[in-house]
Amino acid sequence: MAKQNIKKKPVDFIIFISVLTLVFIGIIMVYSASWPEGMVRYGDGSHYARRHIQWALVGIVGMVLMMNIEYRIWKKLSVPIYIAAIILALLIFTPMGVEIKGARRWIDLGFTTFMPSDAVKLGSIVFFAAFLDNKKERVRKLFDGTFPAFLLIVLSAAVVYIQRDLSTTATVAGTMFVMFFIAGMWLPIIGVIIAGTGIFAKYAIFSEGNEYRQRRILAFLDPFEDKLGDGWQIVQSLYAMGSGGLLGVGLGQSRQKFFYIPESYNDFIFSIIGEELGLIGTMFVLLLYAMIIWRGYVVALNAKDAFGSYLATGITSLLAIQTFINIGVVTSSIPVTGITLPLISFGGTSLVIYLAGLGILMNISRTSNSDRRKVNENNN
Repeated sequence: MAKQNIKKKPVDFIIFISVLTLVFIGIIMVYSASWPEGMVRYGDGSHYARRHIQWALVGIVGMVLMMNIEYRIWKKLSVPIYIAAIILALLIFTPMGVEIKGARRWIDLGFTTFMPSDAVKLGSIVFFAAFLDNKKERVRKLFDGTFPAFLLIVLSAAVVYIQRDLSTTATVAGTMFVMFFIAGMWLPIIGVIIAGTGIFAKYAIFSEGNEYRQRRILAFLDPFEDKLGDGWQIVQSLYAMGSGGLLGVGLGQSRQKFFYIPESYNDFIFSIIGEELGLIGTMFVLLLYAMIIWRGYVVALNAKDAFGSYLATGITSLLAIQTFINIGVVTSSIPVTGITLPLISFGGTSLVIYLAGLGILMNISRTSNSDRRKVNENNN
């Protein structure tokens, strides 16, 4: 068998340019969408944009570092990374945990706040990729592979759910299930997964203390029925998207950002993009996400080893699922839930973690097989 010789090459150019373009768009749109709140709260319309730029610079430096660190080192460090992520998630129940806007999902580091659920996302992906790689063919066996994998998914989802963050719980679980599926999941377990998801959804929505989720579902079914109450946010989002038309009302000219849409520079920033840049602008943003997702899965398919393939799949799926959920909420395709638009929404933790993850993805692309068929032919 001929020895496989794969030279390290430049990172995937399409992913690199698409990521930087989305970050640049995010800076511009955060500046525009946050201007009114910045003026009212701080007397400075550029307050949020300056903070966002600072985190973007930190994230880009982290991305460049990750691009140049051999990705296989993360397999060796997967256990401490995962344990650290779990510990960070549990710190919200200590005095370090802080409540912001009615949700206790942050820990106070003194100089800034940190959202541990973002660390759980990437930590779970790294650890699960290592787990699947170690199991190899045994992942199809019920008690040796399937059951332990299922427990890991439940554990990762649970440490996020106890923060009362259902959307991120779904994102983490969905990402890990995609990784599990491509690793050769025992297919009969799909029925158990569907049943378990249904039971969990019923509990998460209809149990005591979750009445606000029931109201969100009712508002989703007909937001105009209570457009001054629970339907307010989605109705204003639809107004923003609709008023943008083909070309938008113009950059910086949004009317809905003047306190009509809550979280206009965060969870609902895509609405402001639709209003100011129109259909053309939103389609361009979606194209950039599609390019990253497409190339990410190509990298996963051509990775030089199974760990790289699972890791690339997880990072790409995380971006895809969270983007889908955010845009689904903004367009009233799914019930309202609080989750950011990756690389664009205001939020330091999310931006830095995503850029770091995409840096790992680009490092995998540097050693991937550009033509797996040719390599296979040489091996034979």
